[in-house]
Amino acid sequence: VQLQASGGGLVQAGGSLRLSCAASERTSPRSAIAWFRQPSGKEREFVAGITWSTGSTYTGDLMKGRITISRDNAKNTVYLQMNNVGPEDTAVYFCAAGRARTSRAEDYEYWGQGTQVTVSS
Repeated sequence: VQLQASGGGLVQAGGSLRLSCAASERTSPRSAIAWFRQPSGKEREFVAGITWSTGSTYTGDLMKGRITISRDNAKNTVYLQMNNVGPEDTAVYFCAAGRARTSRAEDYEYWGQGTQVTVSS
């Protein structure tokens, strides 16, 4: 399974950005897709996840209230809409596929290459 994250870039504080994660195929290990982020020099942090089958979402505390995660089953793509971003949201954003809805990075088997999000103040 290959995951391709895209949509990152430079955005001003208070702006919005939508990230996409396209999956090459749908197999059982992809029962959930999650977004993580990793600021420079820091550990990877859980952002949000969604299950393929029901679309049930689960969100971490980092960006709660400012993000929406959704999926398009026909396109095998998961989206992360980020609103009212701030400089603290600057990071490489990764999508990952796993067997269950969890916020632990170690539970995800497949990872995309990451997309850089930079928020200017």
